[in-house]
Amino acid sequence: MNAQNISKLVNSFGAAVLSVGQSVGLSVVLDKEAIVPGVNAPGSCAAALIGFVGGGMQGTVALMIDEPSFGAFVTAMSGGLLTPVIDDPVALSVIGELTNMVCGQAIIKLDVQGLDITPPQIITGENIKSVPSRSEGVRNFTLPFHVNQGRLFLVLTINS
Repeated sequence: MNAQNISKLVNSFGAAVLSVGQSVGLSVVLDKEAIVPGVNAPGSCAAALIGFVGGGMQGTVALMIDEPSFGAFVTAMSGGLLTPVIDDPVALSVIGELTNMVCGQAIIKLDVQGLDITPPQIITGENIKSVPSRSEGVRNFTLPFHVNQGRLFLVLTINS
């Protein structure tokens, strides 16, 4: 995959995070100075991972989130009906749905024929860490966002 396609992929997913966050009424701001190649998502307590494949692209998208952002998204996306408790599977499913929404918007923006996504896999725990692949042709990017008082990290792994 060439640099132009990688840039388009990263920008599409980043714009989708902003759009989805704003559509549910949250202040979501990209922390441009903290964008890094590789994986860097400190303080994450929950993550949802989706794979994508097709149209000459394959990789994974992970949304890794800290507790304040988890609370903000659960409250916003449930209309305040759910208590943001990380051990509650219903509250936790909000992160999976958030990831579905982000991926759906990004795929529409990318406009790549045959690009499919997998269902989200949800992970919880204290200080979740992602171990990046060291394989040749695998590139990782972390886009950090401020969400109200918390942080959300979009971690893209692209196999080129």
